[in-house]
Amino acid sequence: MSFPDRAQRKTCWDSRDRYWECLDSHNIKDSSRIPKECTEIRKIFEKSCPPKWVTHFDRKRDYDLFKEKMQKEGFEPIKETQ
Repeated sequence: MSFPDRAQRKTCWDSRDRYWECLDSHNIKDSSRIPKECTEIRKIFEKSCPPKWVTHFDRKRDYDLFKEKMQKEGFEPIKETQ
């Protein structure tokens, strides 16, 4: 597989952004839960990007949302039990 050129990368990133906007507009915080309204956009995203990139972007979104939640709400450290 060859590395995507500049135009292909832009197409990939644009389709990723449209997909993430669709998830955000439906208040979806988990990339594995795809609302019916976003399935076509997801297909375009998958066709526009290399499969490894799709996996990476899904994980990145989940991690970014988790990090944002931790910054807003804080967290309780796990206490050691003896």
